[in-house]
Amino acid sequence: MMNHSKHVAYLIIISLLCTSTVILGAVLTLILLCKKKPVQTQETPPPTKPSAQVYPLTNIDVATDGFNHRRIVGEGRFGTVYAAIFEKGQIAAVKRIHSRHVLSNAGFGFSRILRSISLAQHPNIVPIIGYSEGPGERIIVMEFVGMVCLDYYLHQNSDGASLDWNHRLKIAAGAAKGLEYLHEGVAPNIIHGCVKASNILIDVNFCARVCDYGLSFLAPQEKRGLLGHVDDEYWDGGLGGGGGACKESDVYGFGVVLLELLSGRLCDEGRLVNWSLPLIKEKRFSEFLDPRLAIPSEILPLVRLAKVASACVGNSRKSRPSIGQVATILSSLEMDESMT
Repeated sequence: MMNHSKHVAYLIIISLLCTSTVILGAVLTLILLCKKKPVQTQETPPPTKPSAQVYPLTNIDVATDGFNHRRIVGEGRFGTVYAAIFEKGQIAAVKRIHSRHVLSNAGFGFSRILRSISLAQHPNIVPIIGYSEGPGERIIVMEFVGMVCLDYYLHQNSDGASLDWNHRLKIAAGAAKGLEYLHEGVAPNIIHGCVKASNILIDVNFCARVCDYGLSFLAPQEKRGLLGHVDDEYWDGGLGGGGGACKESDVYGFGVVLLELLSGRLCDEGRLVNWSLPLIKEKRFSEFLDPRLAIPSEILPLVRLAKVASACVGNSRKSRPSIGQVATILSSLEMDESMT
């Protein structure tokens, strides 16, 4: 009887030990999971792009060989762009702001605005890496990307057919992604102010990169170089009446770029919009599409692209799609095209 009791007690102890081992194992597993959980959910944040570097004017002068005209690589609405080579061999693009814009914006906070917009970083925009300022001088230092602008490909190159329909669709989708990032992906959001073909650069792989963003404060009401690339509402009311640069005016400008890509024609201070809209509405695509290119057998992507362009330029600001919506449609069209 005693041996039987000892045997039972032995079994009970073994059972309790086994149960305790299982419970202990479960507790340890939970502890390990709890310890691992933060590691799994904590993602390493992407490296933050440093704010624009301040370049002494003397360094800029040396790097551009005294703003030598042989270093000029571009001329824009706001200034002249020079190829600069700094001491350590760094190559950059230096935009020297026209003196008339410097004088009209004295004390406007150039350095503060440049530091803010220089934080933008995306594969489809040209990064701003520095700036310089002094009496009568405002300089913007950008990454030198060695690219040709879309305006050249479409309107200055004698062989405009070098951009086939697939390339044009890829450029449109890439530029839309860059603008979408400026409007929605960076804080504070950045308004471009003058979206047009000359402000979209194209590399050898036909990847688009948007440049000259956030600079509309330099010449908010100057029509030269801007007329036709912004909506009529831009000129209405100024700061107090709902006019001026905004996301909706950027979308309008992008719509004009789409019309240029599709038709091969110049903006011509807004005449392109007036000419295009009736043709798109009446589906007269043989008259509308760039005659330098053969119309593809599958024309539906081009028709959809034309309708997107029409929605961007043919509606009021309140009724326009956002650039995010436009980018989504164009990315879908590009993906469908790459799969065919």
